[in-house]
Amino acid sequence: MRPCPIAVVPKAGIIYNDVKPIACRTAEELRDKLISRGWEVYMATGVGGILGYSSPDRPVCHTPIDHLNPPGFDSDMSFAAVLGGDGTVLSACRQVAPYSIPLLTINTGHMGFLTETYLNQLPQALDDVIDKRYEIEERAMLTVQVIREQSLLWEALCLNEMVIHREPLTSMCHFEVEIGKHAPVDIAADGIIISTPTGSTAYSLSAGGPVVTPNVPVLQLVPICPHSLASRALVFADIEPVTIFPANSNPLVMVVDGNAGCYIMPDDQVRMQRSPYTARFIRLGPPEFFRLLREKLGWGLPHIAKPTSVELP
Repeated sequence: MRPCPIAVVPKAGIIYNDVKPIACRTAEELRDKLISRGWEVYMATGVGGILGYSSPDRPVCHTPIDHLNPPGFDSDMSFAAVLGGDGTVLSACRQVAPYSIPLLTINTGHMGFLTETYLNQLPQALDDVIDKRYEIEERAMLTVQVIREQSLLWEALCLNEMVIHREPLTSMCHFEVEIGKHAPVDIAADGIIISTPTGSTAYSLSAGGPVVTPNVPVLQLVPICPHSLASRALVFADIEPVTIFPANSNPLVMVVDGNAGCYIMPDDQVRMQRSPYTARFIRLGPPEFFRLLREKLGWGLPHIAKPTSVELP
């Protein structure tokens, strides 16, 4: 007699912004709905993916990349729903990246550039995900490390950008930047941005960098308020590692994805390279980046004709 096969209970996760009441309420409703359909559900807040800011008296606030996953989140998880805005999505990517968990992102924030659907579309989206009617879009991430005296001091996963900038009330900064085996370059500016294609529509865009479609395997370097007309955005292959040497006598501030930071001392090195982990987003239809640019940023909208001039008497 053959043994009866053991039924495998599907597992899902929910990561939500616990500051927003609507996200908290929807997370509980979603949990109950999944449990009623036979799913095992684990819940976590997005706070666990925020690595924290340092301060001058405590210059390092650091959790290793592989130690951010919430309890119960592992490679057996079919998907995780994310309830929040772009900040919650960025945090969730750090929390699940080592296990390659696909993310269904639901916008409860404002811009929601990284989110896939809205609350009023969640019932249909959930049915589509459970029935596996979706595609996976992978986005490149960066590993950012701070090296001090040949030792790893700080590290973080980055989906959007790494920024090093001067402290308020200090003078312009100088950076020596090495990209792969190319000759180092010197940049004088208020700061410097290393951006992924996903981050090309964030801080990098505000600083004058180009928009890069998500599937292009490149990074870009964008100086912030450079002191030279020759210092402009540079796009290069993402197989090239980047090392930044701050040529300054004063400490600088580094921020990753807007929600993790570390002080950079004069002798520190900041090293970046493409991470072996990727952010995996559930897409309920074919990814259409130009439509997203049009809806969220107004890019490519048709020009409105000017009214016909009228001759005055």
